[in-house]
Amino acid sequence: MRWLPIPLFFAACLAACAPAARADGERPGEFDYYVLSLSWSPTWCALGGEAKKSPQCDRDLGWVLHGLWPQYHRGYPSYCASPARPPSRAETAAMADIMGTQGLAWYQWKKHGVCAGLSAQDYFALARRAFAAVNRPEVLRRLDAPVTLPAQVVEDAFLEANPGWQPDMLTITCQSGRIQEARLCLSKDLEPVPCGQDVVKDCRLKNALLDPIR
Repeated sequence: MRWLPIPLFFAACLAACAPAARADGERPGEFDYYVLSLSWSPTWCALGGEAKKSPQCDRDLGWVLHGLWPQYHRGYPSYCASPARPPSRAETAAMADIMGTQGLAWYQWKKHGVCAGLSAQDYFALARRAFAAVNRPEVLRRLDAPVTLPAQVVEDAFLEANPGWQPDMLTITCQSGRIQEARLCLSKDLEPVPCGQDVVKDCRLKNALLDPIR
């Protein structure tokens, strides 16, 4: 057996074991597709938003825009080195109607939006257009009490409300036993496309908690 010098041995181990989840500082505009992430506001509030006294939790919100994320077929870029001007306070505040808070809009731009290769104004306009194009299941808005249900039921509701979507274009995520997010994969032209293997993994809970809109 041929032994590697210790520094090379550790370097090889790190290369083999490091996840390909994200790449910081990549070139903006170089990605494969978008993930449109919609967060169920009652879940976010229950798991931390209320404790932080977020103004989002004072509003009767259901699905809100978490973000529009540039994505590779495996992994995603983040914190790209972009020459684009950061959004103004007015631009981030204008997104609070669909994102819950101005702070989330700023954070999403800083981490994900800069990687889209667009100006802040165009990125937020694209995110708003993607959000508006999704039919969010009305049945979930009519809940008047907490329910437990299979996560698959939520996915099926989205697929029924959006004819033309296929199961591999959408994933439902859970956190702490609750329905957390619905994530739709979109082309750069905002057409639904199959998700990469690291995105398409669905929550498999059979009794996920879904709180009603208050």
